[in-house]
Amino acid sequence: MKLEDTISQATRVWLEVFGIWPNSSCIFLRRMFWTAALIIEQVGQYQYIIMHLYSTEVSEIMNLLSAAMSFTLFCIKLGTFWYKQRTFKKILAMMAIDWDKCFRAEFDTFTTINHAKLSQRFSNTIVALFSIAAILYSTNIVRMGTDKTTNASIRQPLILEMDLPFGDGRFVYELVIIAQFLHLVICSCCIASVNALLVNLILHASGQIEILREWLMKIFPKEKERDANLFMVKKAIRKHQKIIIFSEHIEELYSNIAMALFVSDTLVICFLGFIIVTSIGTPDATRIIIRTVVFYFVINMEAFIFCFAGEYLSSKSQSIADAAYDSYWYESYTTDNRIIPFLIMRSQSQLSITIGKITNLSLERFTSIIRVSASYVSVLHAMY
Repeated sequence: MKLEDTISQATRVWLEVFGIWPNSSCIFLRRMFWTAALIIEQVGQYQYIIMHLYSTEVSEIMNLLSAAMSFTLFCIKLGTFWYKQRTFKKILAMMAIDWDKCFRAEFDTFTTINHAKLSQRFSNTIVALFSIAAILYSTNIVRMGTDKTTNASIRQPLILEMDLPFGDGRFVYELVIIAQFLHLVICSCCIASVNALLVNLILHASGQIEILREWLMKIFPKEKERDANLFMVKKAIRKHQKIIIFSEHIEELYSNIAMALFVSDTLVICFLGFIIVTSIGTPDATRIIIRTVVFYFVINMEAFIFCFAGEYLSSKSQSIADAAYDSYWYESYTTDNRIIPFLIMRSQSQLSITIGKITNLSLERFTSIIRVSASYVSVLHAMY
C-alpha cells in the first residue's frame, strides 16, 4: 500500500471532480463550473421558498429548507477547501512522509496499513449511504412527475423545487429532472467524500499515535538496564511534534466547517423530524417517510461523524501520556528520564477539532444537537 491507498479511490475521484484534490487537471475550470452550478441552484431554491412561503404547506416549506440548507453547507465546505488548498497540500505531504517512513519497522507498517484499510471501508460506506439517500429522495418525486394520470393543468414537481425561467413542456421537464437528479447525486457523493476525508485524516493521526506509544514503551529498557535509548527519545519527541502539527492542520481545515455544520444540521434535523412526525397518519405517509427517513439518517450520521472524530482524536492524544507513564522511565537515570514529565504535560493538552474556535467537537456536542432539535420539533408540533 501507499499514500494513495490511505484515501479511498472513490473519495479521491469525487474530490478531483470538484477541484479539491491538489494538482488535478483543469482545476480552475472545474471550480468555475461548480461555482456557477451551485449559485444557480441556491438562488433558484431560496427564490422559490420566498415566493411560495405563504401558499405552501408548512411541512413542504421545511422540506425545501432542509434541501436548500444542506446545499448551503456543501457550498461552505467546498469554499473552505478551495480557500485552504495549501493546508490540504501540507496534510497530504505529511501523510506521504509517514508512509515512506512506516516501512522501516514491522509494527509501523502493520499499524499504518491497518488504519488505511479501515479508512477505506468507512469512506466507501459513507459514500454509498449518501448516494442511496439522494436516490431515494429523488425517485419518489420522479415517480410523481412521470405518472400518466397526473393532471396536465397541475404544475409537475421537481426534485429541487425552483421557478424556471422557461417553458414547462414534457421534454423540457424531463431534461430538468435528469439534470437535477445527476446534480443531486454527484453533490451528495462529494459531501460524503468531504466527511469521509475527515475520517481518513483522523484514523491516520490515530495510527501515528499508536506508533508513538509503541516507541515510548521501547525507549527505556526493562529492569536493571539503566541506559535509555537517547536516539529513540529524540525520535519520539519529533514524532509527537509532527502529530501535533498534523492535528492543527486538520483543525484549521475543518473548524469553520464544523461551525456551519453545527448550526445547519441542528435546523435540518429539526425540520426533517417535524416532517416525519406530522406525516404519520396522513394518506401520503409512506411516500413522505420513504423520501425523508434516509435523508434524516445521513444528516444525523454527518453530525455524528464530525463529533465522533473530535472525541476520538482527543481520547487518542491522552493515551500518549498514559504510554509515557507506563514505560520503564523509573529504571533509568534522572538525566535520561527527565523528558518524560514534559511529554506527559504536553500530552495532557488534548488534540481536538473545535467548532469555530469556540468549543471542542465531542459526543456531548452531538447529544446537544439531537436534544435541541427534538426540543424544536416539540415546539413546532405544538404550534402546528
